[in-house]
Amino acid sequence: MAKIKAAVIFGGTSREHKLSLASAAEVIRNIPQDKYEVICIGITRKGRWLYFPGDVEDIPTGEWEQDPDCASAIISPDPLNRGLIIIENGEAVVRRLDVVFPVVMGKHGADGTLQGLLDLSGIPYVGCGVLAAAACMDKSHIHMVMDDYDIDTADWRVITQSELSEIDECCKRISGELGFPLIVKPAKSGTSAGTSKAYDLEQLIAAVKVAFSNDNKVVVEECIKARKMEVAVFGYDSLFSSYVGEILDPDKVYDPTEVKQGSSDNLQIPADIPDDVRTKIRETAVKAFKAMGCKGLARIDFLYAENGRLLLNKIVTAPGLRRNSVFPRLMEHMGMSREDVIDNLLEQAVDNSERTY
Repeated sequence: MAKIKAAVIFGGTSREHKLSLASAAEVIRNIPQDKYEVICIGITRKGRWLYFPGDVEDIPTGEWEQDPDCASAIISPDPLNRGLIIIENGEAVVRRLDVVFPVVMGKHGADGTLQGLLDLSGIPYVGCGVLAAAACMDKSHIHMVMDDYDIDTADWRVITQSELSEIDECCKRISGELGFPLIVKPAKSGTSAGTSKAYDLEQLIAAVKVAFSNDNKVVVEECIKARKMEVAVFGYDSLFSSYVGEILDPDKVYDPTEVKQGSSDNLQIPADIPDDVRTKIRETAVKAFKAMGCKGLARIDFLYAENGRLLLNKIVTAPGLRRNSVFPRLMEHMGMSREDVIDNLLEQAVDNSERTY
């Protein structure tokens, strides 16, 4: 029986480039080799696409780019070809693909752009489609959808680029409505870059300007002292949520460019919280996953405040997949090995590729 041709796309131009490389290497190591033929496609920091036939251990170090056997390559948007076009020595060769596992985080990876290309190609792929990926990347859209579904989030306001000329007035109005302290975030940043806390009007104005240097839209949220909870959601129709984990040092800033630092380094599973809160987090995670139109996988962050208030904080549709990342740690506690998770994601992507959501 012929093996399934599975492409893994990694790298990208975002700040999460190194995290993508490390996650992709872990995915490739755990794809069942007796079932899949793996095709590696890397995207450099400058956005160049390369077919990489070399050793997987060269991916997390970044040495893959220097492999002499790398060749320029692009995913064909023509569904008749339905594959990877490799350009070498002036000639183009098409390698047909059965499924794609995108492991590209941040902008131009997890924001719907790569998903749009794969939709045009007609190749099944793991994870959310265009709309869900784009909406989950944009924090203002998450807030709007959660409001419609009666899922609590921090009180928030948005400032658009057209309001930059009135930034002082906007900040005065928002601080009057929300009070201090406030959290200021670029709306569509996949990392903490450009995010800061403001304790007064002067700091708020400065923080908004910094956030605008990272994006064309800024979200301002009330700052809530709370414990940080994590849950993984997995599947298509038959969704399930993992046990709830807790980040024990919620104020520690996770830097995705530092691959030796694991996002789960301070993760406790299960979280030491009441059973009813644990149940509510898991149920709300699935509800939010459905509300955003997600599929495949996501990591969902919650805030559990001292007064018992439970708030959805973030939905990550392209979570880190390294050995010490939160998503695989949560799945392991559900009894699913990394190999099982990856095999199931690839299988479900193929099985559900003809469906519309």
